[in-house]
Amino acid sequence: MEYKFTTANFDEEVLKADIPVLVDFYADWCGPCKMMAPIVEKLAQQYEGRVKVGKCNIDDEIEVAQRYRVMSIPTFIIFKGGEAVSVSVGAVSQSELENKLQQVL
Repeated sequence: MEYKFTTANFDEEVLKADIPVLVDFYADWCGPCKMMAPIVEKLAQQYEGRVKVGKCNIDDEIEVAQRYRVMSIPTFIIFKGGEAVSVSVGAVSQSELENKLQQVL
């Protein structure tokens, strides 16, 4: 299941999560973000129960994007224990994201 992260639920859903969390910072108008959407969806299914996977729309959630200095999109940040442990910027391969997830599991 793909989560939707917002300013209101970010601390609870991401920072206080008891499993690693992959956050896809995106915007609806972003071409590379649209290209990555099926990969993020697939990872959400593949890692169900082991990693929380979700999206954060930077246009709607400006506060969160600013807090993590998201300058380009898509930006993928993996959080573990409330800390950002991995950052990938731009369209990346599914295997690259999988490798980063494996490192935090």
